[in-house]
Amino acid sequence: MDAAFDPWSPAFVANPYPVYADLRAQGRTHWFEGSRQYLVPHHADVSALLRDRRLGRTYLHRFTHEEFGRTPPPPEHEPFHVLNGNGLLDLEAPDHTRIRRLVSKAFTPRTVERLKPTVERLAAELVDGLLARGGGDLLGEVAEPLPVAVIAEMLGIPAADRHLLRPWSAAICGMFELNPDDGTARRAVTASEEFSAYLRQLIGVRRRQPGEDMISALIAAYDEGDRLTEQEMVSTCVLLLNAGHEATVNTTVNGWWTLFRHPEQLAALRRGDIGLSTAVEELLRYDTPLQMFERWVLDDIEIGGTTIPRGSEVALLFGSANRDPARFPEPDRLDLARADNPHITFGAGIHYCLGAPLARLELTASFGELLRRAPGLRLAKEPEWTGGYVIRGLRELLVTT
Repeated sequence: MDAAFDPWSPAFVANPYPVYADLRAQGRTHWFEGSRQYLVPHHADVSALLRDRRLGRTYLHRFTHEEFGRTPPPPEHEPFHVLNGNGLLDLEAPDHTRIRRLVSKAFTPRTVERLKPTVERLAAELVDGLLARGGGDLLGEVAEPLPVAVIAEMLGIPAADRHLLRPWSAAICGMFELNPDDGTARRAVTASEEFSAYLRQLIGVRRRQPGEDMISALIAAYDEGDRLTEQEMVSTCVLLLNAGHEATVNTTVNGWWTLFRHPEQLAALRRGDIGLSTAVEELLRYDTPLQMFERWVLDDIEIGGTTIPRGSEVALLFGSANRDPARFPEPDRLDLARADNPHITFGAGIHYCLGAPLARLELTASFGELLRRAPGLRLAKEPEWTGGYVIRGLRELLVTT
């Protein structure tokens, strides 16, 4: 495999797309020794494997660690794995089916539609602040506070406690990068313990005093004799926060960084020549916030003549799939009016992102406010990438208005 694939290299993280083009040209799968995974770069394969039940986010519903040829995680990491392992993202049927059915009852299109005035109000307030200051860090002042506030509002987390959420989330999400080090693991474990304890206390309050929030709805969710356990509720709330803002934050700042580098398209968007929802879909495709999604191989599979045995792990390269010329004409060209746009930024199959409608609502609200009310918005300083590859975003995006 081409050694240019290097997810720990700042140069690669800054622009992985030429390497992806090489990977697609060289074949359908590539063994990467650095993470001991098979890389899958083509849109058709990634899309099919996301729906293939021979792969799973976990293997523990069918095998022990030893049966699967894997070393169990260290005991000291248990708080993270208990928290992560009881959430929708890392479960398979039948538990995934049961929990998603129950959570969906509290996460209906009507719930999202009801949030629209709140999302638009919060976006307007954040843009007000940015305009009053004549600019600032778009990430810290608009992109990040909006989805965190929305999820906190949905869950019913008191305003005074909301400053705790983003640091906890950032520490936990560090474990989703490739080969996290001991320091990252320790921070994730501490955050898992603190966040879980906080939510258990809040769930206790909502049991006694139900409200209109999602935690109250999760407590009440009941279907065919099933209820969520307290651990499942805690894990669901953490997942909603983590998944509910990481992608939105990075799509916002990566998207604006993209627009600043394509001034003619930004001008067309500001004039209203291009529909905002269509443009948001293209920004989601063009610079994918989640570059890689991993799956365990539960039964032998074959891709392009290569047999991938049970016990292996595949790395589905979302960023590459979204730039595949076999599916997208001129994929490296930003086309905000692109109509046929089956990007896989929100996944596919049973793990398709439950919060995709909310993410689209938040993105449309924040981009819309900035386009309307900050027509002079421009870059103040060349940004730097955080260094994370799986969850890929900028450290900050300094702008003037």
